[in-house]
Amino acid sequence: MISYPRVLLFGDSITELAFETNGWGATLANKLVRKCDVLNRGLSGYNTRLAKPILPKLIPDSASAAEIAAVTIFFGANDSSIREQNPQKHVPLEEYTENLRSMVQYLKSVNIKEEKIALIAPPPIHEPTLEKHCLTNGFKLNRLNAVTGTYARACAQVGDEYGADVVDLWTLMQEGGSDYAVYLKDGLHLSEEGNQFLESKLWPLLEKKLGALPFILPYWNDVDNNNPESSLFQSITEKKD
Repeated sequence: MISYPRVLLFGDSITELAFETNGWGATLANKLVRKCDVLNRGLSGYNTRLAKPILPKLIPDSASAAEIAAVTIFFGANDSSIREQNPQKHVPLEEYTENLRSMVQYLKSVNIKEEKIALIAPPPIHEPTLEKHCLTNGFKLNRLNAVTGTYARACAQVGDEYGADVVDLWTLMQEGGSDYAVYLKDGLHLSEEGNQFLESKLWPLLEKKLGALPFILPYWNDVDNNNPESSLFQSITEKKD
């Protein structure tokens, strides 16, 4: 069987939507075509409390981890919900931090080193836009930008503790007092511009890990057309040897 290295995108709805047209995950998959399988394991509405027990089911042991080239962990948009308005999604800051630590520790326990891990902090909340969206759907504003910022800082802290890469969207999107509303289609989820922004910050980190990976099969004009098997699988055989 021909096996490809895998990049696992693990997160909430912002990850689940990453394979939409011009989504950040789709763009990454296009850049890694013929080198890696990019797996979308985004779960809409999930927080770190729900995600923590799922990760070992996605990568159950060191054998399954052997093909993992990189993992992104992208939670916090739900955890940071206001408890009174969104109790099913809210996770206290201390628990959120410990859940992220636990997920990184688990990955390391199955021999996925910190250099293969990238944490993505939640994006900022544009409260006026999100409030309109909430009211349209019959409920009150359930997230605050300042609160989400504390979760983003906790995410960055966990990355620093373990030496893992971090894309701190909350900070990056607000740098220089920029109008970050353009990055969010409903005040919470990424717009097309937001997807492009995330991919532009994440790709340089992943490129260091994945850019040198070879194509799994050779270019068509490097194959001996009269005896294809002699050259088709040579690089795969050499890799195993």
